[in-house]
Amino acid sequence: MIIYLVGMSCVGKTTIGRMVAEKMGFTFFDLDERVQEFYQKPIERIQDEFLTMYGFREKASVVLDQVFSKNIDSVVSGTPAGLKFSYLHVYKKHKKDKELYSIYLHDTCENVLNRLTFYDKDSNPIIEPMNESKRRRYLRELKADYTYFKGSYERADFQVNIEHAKLEDIPDLIIERLRNTISSTGNSIGASE
Repeated sequence: MIIYLVGMSCVGKTTIGRMVAEKMGFTFFDLDERVQEFYQKPIERIQDEFLTMYGFREKASVVLDQVFSKNIDSVVSGTPAGLKFSYLHVYKKHKKDKELYSIYLHDTCENVLNRLTFYDKDSNPIIEPMNESKRRRYLRELKADYTYFKGSYERADFQVNIEHAKLEDIPDLIIERLRNTISSTGNSIGASE
């Protein structure tokens, strides 16, 4: 089984994905990390090679295809465009013959704003002092991103709302939702709780 997490930037796909993978005894893949390893460059340096994000997404989707092709029980943290553009093409290709579930992690833009992380061009974390003006600007950008990607999030097999959930409870919410979703098939999800 492959669990593919999608959602806004900084919603918690990587943190939650690692927790779900550990709880289920699955392998964890962070798509951004895998793209950087595969191309031996930081994400922003790869993006700089293209005039638009479309070209970058095409290049990154090659790595997503490789991750899905491994045919091992895994949790994959995707990108905000995880069910759009070339990523959607790769997802549909593998969904035909694999037990592959996409899960949209939903939270409010205001909550995500409080978790924003910043990186330099070489993917090193940096501190970005936040004043009220910057908070308003970043909140506008988050809302614009959400609006842009909202239709792709609706393609997910299901949504897990994490707005009021404690971080440590979210893996159980996801696993329970998976169990409910696939219980009619008679498959197990291999949880090692």
